[in-house]
Amino acid sequence: MLGVRWQIAILLCLITTVNYVDRQAFAVAAPVITAEFAIDNTQFGLIVSGFLFAYALGHLFAGPVIDRLGTKRAFSIAVVAWSLAGMLCAAGRGFWSFFGLRALLGVAEAANFPAALKSVAEWFPARERSFATGIVALGPGLGALISPPLLGYLIITFGWQWAFIVPGAAGFLWLWIWQRFYHRPENHPRLGDDERALIRAGQDPVQPGDGGPRRTILELLQRRAMWGLMLSRFVNDGGFYFYISWLPLYLAQARGFDLKQIAIFAWIPFLAADLGSLAGGWLGTRLINGGMSLDRSRKFMIWGGALLVLMTLPAVGVDSPYLALALIALAMFAIQAKAANLFALPADLFPAREVGTTWGLFGAVGAFGGMAFNAAAGWVTDVAGFAPVFVAVGATQLLSAVFVSVLIPRVEMQKNSF
Repeated sequence: MLGVRWQIAILLCLITTVNYVDRQAFAVAAPVITAEFAIDNTQFGLIVSGFLFAYALGHLFAGPVIDRLGTKRAFSIAVVAWSLAGMLCAAGRGFWSFFGLRALLGVAEAANFPAALKSVAEWFPARERSFATGIVALGPGLGALISPPLLGYLIITFGWQWAFIVPGAAGFLWLWIWQRFYHRPENHPRLGDDERALIRAGQDPVQPGDGGPRRTILELLQRRAMWGLMLSRFVNDGGFYFYISWLPLYLAQARGFDLKQIAIFAWIPFLAADLGSLAGGWLGTRLINGGMSLDRSRKFMIWGGALLVLMTLPAVGVDSPYLALALIALAMFAIQAKAANLFALPADLFPAREVGTTWGLFGAVGAFGGMAFNAAAGWVTDVAGFAPVFVAVGATQLLSAVFVSVLIPRVEMQKNSF
């Protein structure tokens, strides 16, 4: 029977999937909305950046709040907030209204990953965290995989507003399951003694909620490892958010796809992203179980993913739209294989009781980086097309790996250095 901790990971993957369907609604509806409301690429990029700016600010508040309220309560509040915000986007009527509504969604959705990764830190021993993180990280790719056919169907059949209403309703359905099933490991009624012992044996000597001190944000910023996490994440996320937010519009503008073709084909890169999340998490865990150190396995996977992205840069220049789509799919596979290990680092480097705050900072700078990247992408695509943006995706992935190697010399040593 599947262990309770893996059931928790699947539940976290499901809400992360719903979270990303919510945010993908605007991307899938973009060809219709931009035409109906005369929104150009620069304005589209600003709407995406407005979401990410609010998402970044939300992370700064979400992390400490999650550490104080606990995972179950904080997640519940966040899901209600972002489900309502997503549904309100159906009332958008132009650039400014979409800008404000997407920013509201961004603030609310910021709690998802800090809460999910705090739960991973509480429920999994260190040697299993990259695989558990990989399962959670399936959510963005799975959400983006589902979105083109599901939301495309809703838009074609019922109108673009339903692309916002249906995902919001799905959030409330998940919340009902969460309230009934989720408990902490020490008091979960379905957790057996053997699994509880396995979880405890692979975690920090001081467990979450036992009264141990939590570092403040200013104290965390004094850690070299924290700067390594933040800088690597700042340059990492732009490429992922570009593909998530721009792929339907890229296929429409640069490859001549209509909404039906987008619904049929745009899910392929996100299936590859899901496979990358699973493969990256599984291989990272396999390397550790095979005797490779935590430090070497994390960095091997991060560098491997970054270098693989560089091999996909010809996507923007090939004549065949289907070959371009295949190369973009390979890029998404590599980005997510890398992310499954990069995203596990906060739980590796800091005690579980501080993971919410640490992940808040980590996620905030990633969203700020994604905001800057997408704002620039909007202007660049209007002026020079998509080619410079594809090059920037590869360069930033490589730079992210450099920051990890330079600023986090030994992953194992960081956790025990407090």
